[in-house]
Amino acid sequence: MRAYGVLALCVSVLIHSGGAIAQDAVSLEAGPPALRLEQHNDPYLPTPPQPPRRHIMGGGPVTRGPFISYQVNVDAFGNNLIGDAGNEPSIAINPTNPANIVIGWRQFDNVNSNFRQAGRAYSFDGGLTWTNTGVHTPGVFRSDPVLDSDNDGNIYYYSLKIDFFCDMFKSSDGGVSWVGPTPAFGGDKAWMTVDKTGGVGEGNIYVAWSTAGNNYFPNQFTRSLDGGQTWPNLVQIPPERPRWGTLTVDPPGDLYVCGTNSGSLWVAKSTNAKFATPSLTFDFTVEVDLGGLLLVFEGDGTPNPAGLLGQMWVASDHSGGPTDGHIYILATVDVQGPDPEDAMFARSEDGGLTWSAPIRVNDDSSQTNAWQWFGTMSVAPNGRIDAIWNDTRNTNQANLSELYYAYSLDAGETWSINVPASPVFDSHVGWPQQNKLGDYYDMISDNAAANLAYAATFNDEQDVYFLRLGDCNDNGTHDGEELADGSAFDNDANGILDQCECFADLDGDGTVGAADLAMLLGSWGPCAGCPADFNGDGTVGAFDLAQLLGSWGAC
Repeated sequence: MRAYGVLALCVSVLIHSGGAIAQDAVSLEAGPPALRLEQHNDPYLPTPPQPPRRHIMGGGPVTRGPFISYQVNVDAFGNNLIGDAGNEPSIAINPTNPANIVIGWRQFDNVNSNFRQAGRAYSFDGGLTWTNTGVHTPGVFRSDPVLDSDNDGNIYYYSLKIDFFCDMFKSSDGGVSWVGPTPAFGGDKAWMTVDKTGGVGEGNIYVAWSTAGNNYFPNQFTRSLDGGQTWPNLVQIPPERPRWGTLTVDPPGDLYVCGTNSGSLWVAKSTNAKFATPSLTFDFTVEVDLGGLLLVFEGDGTPNPAGLLGQMWVASDHSGGPTDGHIYILATVDVQGPDPEDAMFARSEDGGLTWSAPIRVNDDSSQTNAWQWFGTMSVAPNGRIDAIWNDTRNTNQANLSELYYAYSLDAGETWSINVPASPVFDSHVGWPQQNKLGDYYDMISDNAAANLAYAATFNDEQDVYFLRLGDCNDNGTHDGEELADGSAFDNDANGILDQCECFADLDGDGTVGAADLAMLLGSWGPCAGCPADFNGDGTVGAFDLAQLLGSWGAC
């Protein structure tokens, strides 16, 4: 990984109305390259004129086996908008109505300009259909969207502006309408979490941001105790100042912030952030070994040349069982060996003080030279850990990835078979005048499945998708639990329940087509136990050919 110095820029007095604190100097610690800061280099350009709807391609579901991705950034008729781009999605789910999902993203109305705004959409049917309500404050440059919810069903949308201050928007009707913006301190590459523990810190909103693009350096943390209306504290996260990470709250209401700095990965903990006291402090910052470095801005020949290859994720276990209170870390990092990146995991059972040895989540050979990037993690209320990432293991090309999924039912000690959950997409197409697919995805788990907001280029442009992972038969029970209790089977050991598979899709690309027919005809005759033997009589024959032709197309 490249090493960069730090350049501190001081400018004149700036008073921000987001709180009671004013500073005599504003620091934009701009660490080269300048790509670390959000850049406003282009003017706003409107979305290009759209062709007649009958000619518009995309906007419909994208399938890979039992996995169905639904496009979020669509027009009023559910069609893809041609010539725009969307990336860096973040997701919130309404706890009072889990079918109500809200996703925000960086919206580029025209790929010929890097001018972006705060895109948003909502669903009231569990993500099957989406209503795109346009952008917050049209015409205002915005970036780095982060969403979360509180236990009362309010949705919060944290948004960075070009001046490196952040605003908060709030919706009390599931994303249909919003109030704001309310100034909310912040800075570049911020992340947010809301306390949903039901304890003394219930409803507190915590935000941390990078040391770069920071108007309040060395401070990089704030909180709101009143639903995002005021932000009375600016706090340092000493001494390592982690950045490009996330936050979580454990069952007692203690706060954890993670990130990278100086080539290492760090977790900071505060036990008094939950209390309404001005003396908010962090108890300690500890280094976590994931076996490698978090890569950023690695240039040509990588999946995301001008962006992060994933941020650092921290999550906590609220299951109420033996693993309650465990703290988990996941990131895609550069480990020693030919693999440029792997999805790596570690666990703390003592409140973040000590951590397990790193555990590799991706199950391909370490000699495949594959990129596992944009690793993302979430933890279900019952303690299951879900992980996704983009993966080049099957293409051997840095720009051609598939989305992969894995889960753990034993606190991350072991992980399931890795399963491809999307078709192949090219992360080097659809760039809106900046060479990246954003910097992150976002995911929330419930007891049955993981709910993912991600960006991909299935329409040969960058678009935002919603995907539900882990309950392929949609019966309200996670597939891993059904395999564990013997109520379902995976006889071909590919990580997908047999009842959810289409055995006519012999090449596993999610569609029954010419390649599958060729494979079937190539095995014509004795074929006991092979996928082409649809009726299980030990021979591939006329019945099996009819079955294949009968399911020609999407599968």
